[in-house]
Amino acid sequence: MLIPSGRSPSLAARNGVRQPVLAGKQADAALIADAASGVIEGYASLFGVMDLGRDIVMPGAFRESVAAKGAGGIRMLWQHQPDEIVGIWTKIEEDRLGLHVQGRLDLDQKRAREALSLMRKGALDGLSIGYRSEAERRDRETGLRRLERIDLWEISLVTFPLLPQARIRSVKAAPLHAG
Repeated sequence: MLIPSGRSPSLAARNGVRQPVLAGKQADAALIADAASGVIEGYASLFGVMDLGRDIVMPGAFRESVAAKGAGGIRMLWQHQPDEIVGIWTKIEEDRLGLHVQGRLDLDQKRAREALSLMRKGALDGLSIGYRSEAERRDRETGLRRLERIDLWEISLVTFPLLPQARIRSVKAAPLHAG
């Protein structure tokens, strides 16, 4: 269970915070990059999991925004920098775990080629969402904020995601971290 430092595991358990297991692996969002084409996929957000900001995204939170904008209306950025678009999202949908995304790095862009190289080496392994909360509930006792409706603007490739489970698991078929 993800618990920010200094927080009690019982507090998280009492508030329904969970840590999902993806494909038999603990604490990583499956993001796969095809080295030849720059195709990536993974989870940009997971439902019911507390991030380091004490936010929990609820199932259905992205539904309206994604339906209105489509995958092409959500930007793929480098480290949340609006002037560094590194590719396009081709598919964004909610499933039982969270916000599943598929996209393609634009390998004509230098930053996208650098990102792919870093992914292959295991040096870049995070995804992070940029959004505006449209409906939320805050628990005054615990400080947890449950995000019920989100206006999703962008999904970034990042070094340090606020949701630690939003991580790259593999690049092509090779393991990320040898050793």
